[in-house]
Amino acid sequence: MLYDVIILGSGPAGLSAAVYAQRARLNTLVIEEKPLSGGQILDTYEVDNYPGLPGITGFELAQKFRAHADQLGAEFVNEQVVAIKDCEEKKLVVTSKKTYETRTLILATGARHRKLMVPGEEKLMGKGVSYCATCDGAFFRGKTVAVVGGGDVALEDALFLARGCEKVYLIHRREEFRGAGILQERVKEVENIELLLNCRVTKILGEDQVTSLCVHNNMEETDYEFQVQGIFIAVGIEPNTSAVEDVVEQDEQGYILAGEDTKTSIKGIFAAGDVRTKQLRQVVTAAADGANAVVSVERYLSGN
Repeated sequence: MLYDVIILGSGPAGLSAAVYAQRARLNTLVIEEKPLSGGQILDTYEVDNYPGLPGITGFELAQKFRAHADQLGAEFVNEQVVAIKDCEEKKLVVTSKKTYETRTLILATGARHRKLMVPGEEKLMGKGVSYCATCDGAFFRGKTVAVVGGGDVALEDALFLARGCEKVYLIHRREEFRGAGILQERVKEVENIELLLNCRVTKILGEDQVTSLCVHNNMEETDYEFQVQGIFIAVGIEPNTSAVEDVVEQDEQGYILAGEDTKTSIKGIFAAGDVRTKQLRQVVTAAADGANAVVSVERYLSGN
């Protein structure tokens, strides 16, 4: 079967694209790698800035997006994409199970959590090392934990964990946080959150479970060891572009070069959501990208 469009990824961008593609009566397939749709918002306890739905959880919002696509009859398969081939008039998407053919392709593969790359991180992953406070925070109720990072996610994670943990260390390598002002104000007001600025984690210690962290103070050039039972790492994201590294052009960070029209360097291939170069990576901008991508697909198909 030759599809009009194949969408890779089922986060907000991919699901938005699925909705718009179905409404445009395009023969559409969504390929998702994970069993649950939603992308990174599944890791978010509360999405408080999506218009009209204040306070909704990431899981609930993801379910609403998927339900909308299902209601319109979007086709989904759960497979891992291993390669993409540009054959000009059609594109081939090779998965772990089969090869699909499509006239156009929307890359909405999103991004993944960046790691600290320090000793102990890999060894203790899932044993106290976590990248999702909302997923794993309940396991640390009444315990002492650390959050590493200075952006919105790190600040939100610290606030979330402080509700149930005895103490939360918030560790950031710089003098000032990068997160929203209102979040900065809130973390400074919470009594059981201790800020460790100008500090970086150098080692995560423990045998079968995290027991402590080695932290270096960049200003004093001194080292400390803090007893913790868990560490939540929120130091940014990296784009999921392994399947298209040699297909479309990317910037130095690996994000796919594409503007608001979502057009990439290859005709018929479009990029939407966190995977593309853009100023702001939020649910609302990802959803907008999905809509823009389908409009660009329609224009491409009408001229080809």
